[in-house]
Amino acid sequence: MLFHSEEETYNWAVEFGRTLKPGDKVALFGNLGAGKTVISRGVCKGLGFEGAVCSPTYTILHEYPNDPPIFHFDLYRLEGGADLYEVGLDPDYLEKGISLIEWPERIEDNDPGITHKIEIKILSETEREIVVTAL
Repeated sequence: MLFHSEEETYNWAVEFGRTLKPGDKVALFGNLGAGKTVISRGVCKGLGFEGAVCSPTYTILHEYPNDPPIFHFDLYRLEGGADLYEVGLDPDYLEKGISLIEWPERIEDNDPGITHKIEIKILSETEREIVVTAL
């Protein structure tokens, strides 16, 4: 899919979010500034969350009170192969909500049961190519 603006990307993410169900884990791949957090905001909106959504870079995890709960991870600051339990990716706990995982390549060796993979490629300042794979 090709998107020509942040708004188009966000609107798509709202619709995509409406398709998710408890236990889904969405991995967001893309360079800095690609739009991972824009997609996370849209997904949260699509799930009915009305609060502020920002990248949890310094805290690693934000849990948004919602039904179902939303777990928003940003693993950018972790070393590759990080232990999932140390960062809060307890599979039993996460099954009750939706997980959005930015920089999932930091845990590639410890697959947390990703259900959707979103790859974002920057084409220009405003254009993005997005490929979604359901696993």
